[in-house]
Amino acid sequence: MKKSLWLLAFLISSFVFAQDYGPGNVIPDYGKTFTVESPEFKTNTSGELKAVIDVDRSFDPSQPNKLIETAARYLNMHEKAGVDPKNMKIALVLHGNAVFDIMKDEFYTEKYPEVKKNPNLPLIDALTNKGVQVILCGQSAAHHKVTREKADENAHFALSAMTALVQLQNDDYRLIKF
Repeated sequence: MKKSLWLLAFLISSFVFAQDYGPGNVIPDYGKTFTVESPEFKTNTSGELKAVIDVDRSFDPSQPNKLIETAARYLNMHEKAGVDPKNMKIALVLHGNAVFDIMKDEFYTEKYPEVKKNPNLPLIDALTNKGVQVILCGQSAAHHKVTREKADENAHFALSAMTALVQLQNDDYRLIKF
């Protein structure tokens, strides 16, 4: 009996929670968020939010990189909370195996033959259309032989991820690292 009640409570709470999980207005195809009713820690909706997201890769190559999708979630949830998207500045710094996530389809599928096309490119295109900077670690790119020819035009090469992270933080971007 106790197990049945617990299962029923879980299913009801999951259903209620699932109702307020959905797409955002800024990047509707990516970055679903939950609505948080009356948070005690208030979101500052009048200032500028500048974030740099440190992106590596340890996910299924047939799926978009979850850390890249964090930028879409960040834009969507803050816009829902009342922050003007013009007041959000985001940079992604890709390093390590994440450098493959910016490769054009034909080069991505050489790296991952089981995948038909790079699942990150539509997401990266949507993000850059909203002003998100995509910065590629030049050291990781060179190590993995990801050249400008192989990289999507939305990628901007930096000397290194460390260089980009320090310079962006010097420009008042706040580091988000997972």
